[in-house]
Amino acid sequence: METKVWSLAERPERVAAVLGMTDSWPEVVLHDLVGNSHYGRIPAEFPEYVLFAEDEGGEVVAHAFSVPFALDVEGRGALPARGWDQVLAWAFSDLRSGTRTDTVSAISVVVAPQVQGGGLSARMLGAMRDQARAHGFTEVVAPVRPSAKHLEPRTPIEEYAHRVRPDGLPYDPWMRVHARAGATVERVAPASMTVVGSLEMWRGWTGLPFDTEGDVEVPGALVPVRCEPERDLAVYVEPNVWMRHAL
Repeated sequence: METKVWSLAERPERVAAVLGMTDSWPEVVLHDLVGNSHYGRIPAEFPEYVLFAEDEGGEVVAHAFSVPFALDVEGRGALPARGWDQVLAWAFSDLRSGTRTDTVSAISVVVAPQVQGGGLSARMLGAMRDQARAHGFTEVVAPVRPSAKHLEPRTPIEEYAHRVRPDGLPYDPWMRVHARAGATVERVAPASMTVVGSLEMWRGWTGLPFDTEGDVEVPGALVPVRCEPERDLAVYVEPNVWMRHAL
């Protein structure tokens, strides 16, 4: 399949097609309030950091979102434990205040289900790196959501994040794509996304009963969801893995 990669700054008329592309996000992450508040603003406020791939027929088949932010400033310095949520908040705060940015964070790479498995995710990651370099940055960081972790939700993330194959590459497929592009594992982000809802909300999202206290395994979730019927509350705190790409 022949594809061409553009930025929304170059092709702003394609924003609806980019946002409307079919994706495969698990239901559980669609209810993160920080993500919902910021993710949809990226095309309008950071169009040069939104890349998309078109196939021969002009259909959008992949996109990659990233944001610039200031890491080397007072009160920051280290990649945050709150991962994805925190870096989104920092990026939009820095934009409002006019703070000089020094780092680009990957936010997402999404490939349409019908073309997955063809290496397009690696190409989009490479294009993201190239775009950051073209804007004068020397590093891209990524709060990586390990793509196979949902298959073993009770495995501690620290163990999973540092698991490698005999060839030395990460065990996880998506982490492996980053490693092949030159990234190294920095640290775990133990609370990268947080989803909180009533039990009725969780029943609607998952189709599961959510009527017993304890940990509930939810399809697509990287760790179990904590259910507390006495409080009519369930909480999902998703860990990600920070990886650094030197450019």
